[in-house]
Amino acid sequence: MSIISTHGLSKHYSGLRAVNNVDFDLPDGQVRALIGPNGAGKTTFVGMLSGRIKSSAGSVSFLNTDVTDMPAHKRMSMGMAYTFQITSVFANLSVHENVALAARRAIKGAPSVVNNKVMSVLEQVYLADRTDQIAGDLSYGHQRLLEIGMGLAQSPRLFILDEPTQGLSASEVDGFIELVRVLSKDTTILLIEHNMDVVMRTAHYITVLNFGEILAEGTPAEIRSDTDVQTAYLGTT
Repeated sequence: MSIISTHGLSKHYSGLRAVNNVDFDLPDGQVRALIGPNGAGKTTFVGMLSGRIKSSAGSVSFLNTDVTDMPAHKRMSMGMAYTFQITSVFANLSVHENVALAARRAIKGAPSVVNNKVMSVLEQVYLADRTDQIAGDLSYGHQRLLEIGMGLAQSPRLFILDEPTQGLSASEVDGFIELVRVLSKDTTILLIEHNMDVVMRTAHYITVLNFGEILAEGTPAEIRSDTDVQTAYLGTT
């Protein structure tokens, strides 16, 4: 079963084809990496998937429902979560309060139920010892992990992670890779990532965008050996 798919999805800006006629299919339960050079259209593409950018043409289907014209908040209520390239935490609230706000969107139970969810999530993203710290005082890397936690608190069916390891230390990157492996047991993940070590160690399958179009798709081994991808993105010939 596909959890999300597109047909002919396009976004044009004054003649510039940021994304052009993309057919994309993400099976339920897969970890998919979306890679490509800067300007390839990755962020525009996932913006259309999440409803934050309106498409110029084509369609998006999520959980077998046409969501092409559905706003982002309704897609979230259906089970889609998204983290941004730039952190979007509530800087003046504590770590706990940030995750609790997200958890309440998905959990309608008593405060104790929400609190249990929050603490479980903070354990998963390695922030349980920082629960009372003000989010704005966290390092950039820890803010990235907090934003991931806010997404997890919504128990998403699809989790879109846009450059999640940016700003993380080497040890935090290793922790993130392990986190993805754990999350993939329950959540479909679309990972937009420039760190090729992270991509190759986490992704089941890879889609490569170039000039707004799909250049190649395949397993990590297939993408690594693809001569077109080597020329366009991996820097080898």
